[in-house]
Amino acid sequence: MPATGAALAAALPDLARLRAEVFRAFPYLYEGDPAYEERYLHTYLAAPGAFVALALAGGRVVGASTALPLIGEMPEVRRPFEQSAEFRPGEVLYLGESVLLPEYRGRGAGHRFFDLREAHARALGLPVTAFCAVQRPQDHPARPADYRPLDAFWRARGYEERPDLQTTMSWPDVGEPGGEETPKPMRFWVRREG
Repeated sequence: MPATGAALAAALPDLARLRAEVFRAFPYLYEGDPAYEERYLHTYLAAPGAFVALALAGGRVVGASTALPLIGEMPEVRRPFEQSAEFRPGEVLYLGESVLLPEYRGRGAGHRFFDLREAHARALGLPVTAFCAVQRPQDHPARPADYRPLDAFWRARGYEERPDLQTTMSWPDVGEPGGEETPKPMRFWVRREG
């Protein structure tokens, strides 16, 4: 369900803990801090055109999905589109993230999150939706033997992987000495309406 205003503000602590928990797993391996996450999520309370959907089970937040017009995003996210002759940043809805506890996966929530955010893009008159995903090597030592990337799911939703649209984001990896932030390569996936 979409969440705004007081309902979203009340859910921020749970959402921050959820993000830190889900992003701890491969491929993100994010050594997250719920307090930092909660501060970051306040963006979605104030930014024009921001969107958050929550998945609830028994009144508990078990999943969430976010989006924000690209022009309101941080420079690392905007830059590849600003430097591309193909896109106008003002036409793009950036799909921040979808997080869902493992026990609730495989029940359609991922598709629902995309449906809701793509409908939000249409409501805002934005013909392009895009997101980025971390690039980890195939032989990464923390890669689980049964890991399945989401590439096929994203392609089935109409997204195209764009090696020409890349950026870098930094965060501390799980188990990294001293909790130092290190840069991670991120690649964009893009879908255009029509």
